[in-house]
Amino acid sequence: MQVASRLKIYGQVQGVFFRQSAKREAENLGLVGWVRNCDNGSVEALVQGKKGKVEEFVAWCKEGPTFAEVERVEVEWRKKLETFEGFKIQ
Repeated sequence: MQVASRLKIYGQVQGVFFRQSAKREAENLGLVGWVRNCDNGSVEALVQGKKGKVEEFVAWCKEGPTFAEVERVEVEWRKKLETFEGFKIQ
């Protein structure tokens, strides 16, 4: 079953290769979507793919790459799927 999830990741998540690492993780899991920095210092992502793989990505975001210090992750599950070509850094 295909699902989509929008995530907001808070903490020390900018300037620590979070977006690049998230892109690599998403691609390894076969997910599509995007990731971007937000003005408030958080990172936002929209991922879509098989439910189990999206759940793995969400779990990864709670840890992040080596130098990240993730404080919390807000997860919003979506029913409406969009059309993406790959996974992009915005």
